Amino acid sequence: MSRGHFPSTRMRRNRMQSFSRRLMAETNLTVDDLIWPMFVIEGQAIDDPIASMPGQYRYSIDRLVEKASEAVALSIPAIAIFPALDSSMKDADGSGALDGNNLICRAVRAVKNVCPDLGIICDVALDPFTDHGHDGVIRDGMVANDETVDILCQQAVLQADAGCDIIAPSDMMDGRVGAVRTALDKAGHHNVIIMSYAAKYASAFYGPFRDAVKAGASLGSTGKSSYQMDPANSDEAMHEIGLDLQEGADMVIIKPGMPYLDILNRAKTEFGVPCIAYQVSGEYAMILAAAENGWLDQDRSMMESMVAFKRAGADAVITYFAPQIATILHSK
Repeated sequence: MSRGHFPSTRMRRNRMQSFSRRLMAETNLTVDDLIWPMFVIEGQAIDDPIASMPGQYRYSIDRLVEKASEAVALSIPAIAIFPALDSSMKDADGSGALDGNNLICRAVRAVKNVCPDLGIICDVALDPFTDHGHDGVIRDGMVANDETVDILCQQAVLQADAGCDIIAPSDMMDGRVGAVRTALDKAGHHNVIIMSYAAKYASAFYGPFRDAVKAGASLGSTGKSSYQMDPANSDEAMHEIGLDLQEGADMVIIKPGMPYLDILNRAKTEFGVPCIAYQVSGEYAMILAAAENGWLDQDRSMMESMVAFKRAGADAVITYFAPQIATILHSK
């Protein structure tokens, strides 16, 4: 393509004034791009601060409903709910996941009762319910893939029964998307969406989240590397995404977000399907810590990170900054 030359071509012309910068913007962020993750605990009238995630809390269900109403007032389309259970409610097989009246199911019903049009996303995985913190049952020292998938199918149906709109398998077991789709359809939940954690890496950036949900303290040195992806791999991510789409995933998540923008861009370019970026707890905590020390402007860095996700191909972003971003966007 032929390009002009200086001085007849001056690239700064379009950047000189606010109106022209707005006109020329190639990427636009709106409230419709936001998913707000929240944590729920047992009890009443509780806002339990998460030390490693300043500004984030574990909410009792009544407080969670208030926050869900805040999401509706801010026009945020969907929230993701994660349970934080006391150790006394966990066991080796994560049996609490199969209780249709467990914390997450009660939370979903309570939110839907007050905010029927708000999208609700629930993870399908056993790590919040297991005393060892792994995403599945342990057999002979390893996470048992097929047995875990059978349990996940039952968990998914219970969450859909409670009113969950989007089931998000985050376990990274082989074959779980197809199995969950079949189970949901057999239970009459044909219209429940599957948002698969298709490219979920064994990342160091999850630390604050595991603190928030009180899980993973005893994972050991190898963590979840036997089922989550190697951060060195990109082609493998495309293989994982392709398999999940073949099995019936409606959307795919790339997790973490900022360190994996190349994966996000490849996924959007190669598959052209709805791609969700997850700005994980470690990314959130780093921005907050730098801002609190005066090293970064929190609002500018927060908004810039969102534009980066959108520019790379994200259709939506799961971010703990969602209410702050929505407030800024509404003020424009």
